[in-house]
Formats: sequence, C-alpha cells, structure tokens
Amino acid sequence: MRLKMSKLATVLPGFLLLVLIAVHPAWAADQTMTGKVSDAMCGAKHMMAGNEASCTHECVKGGSKYALVVGEKVYTLETTDKAALDKLSELAGGAAKVTGEVKGDSIAVKSVAAGT
Repeated sequence: MRLKMSKLATVLPGFLLLVLIAVHPAWAADQTMTGKVSDAMCGAKHMMAGNEASCTHECVKGGSKYALVVGEKVYTLETTDKAALDKLSELAGGAAKVTGEVKGDSIAVKSVAAGT
C-alpha cells in the first residue's frame, strides 16, 4: 500500500501541472483565422440593400461589433485597438487574416491583415 501511495505522490503533481497549463487562459496559444469581415448582427447574411461593405459599416456604426465569417462559423471580433478597427473597416466585406485568442464564438484580436 505504501508503494502505491508513493507512486501517486510523485505522479500527481506533474499531472496537475499539465492540467493547469492546458486550461489556464493566459497560456492559450493565438490562432490565425482567415475569413470574410462582416458584423456580428448580420453574420454571413447581410440584411441591408447595397454591398456587404456598406452594410457592415452601417451595422458597426449602429453598435454591432465586427465579425469574421469562416465557412459556416461566425466569430465576433473583440478589440478596442484603433489600428485593428481601422484595418477591419478597410477590409469590410472582404477577406482578412485575424490573429488572436479564440474563445468559443469570439476572437480576442491581436492583429488584422488582408486575407487571400
């Protein structure tokens, strides 16, 4: 019995450390996703007449956040960085590469670049 407890005592701290690393948000790796810049209200299907860029601009002016449409999935883009917001405005309706931490249906944006 003592031998089993000794093994458990040596293995358990390492296991707990791995679990902490896996779930701790500060250690999460950034991802780069490529998709179409939209807004969170419209997502993949724009409701206003006109082109996708003008609809995105109007929805963002109305309080919606930018979004990235990747296939069938729509990610809300979370950022207050002026450079990132300016780039998203420039790329509205077009392709973008967004780098940041993905959390469910949102991305904490670190950088934005033109996509291909």
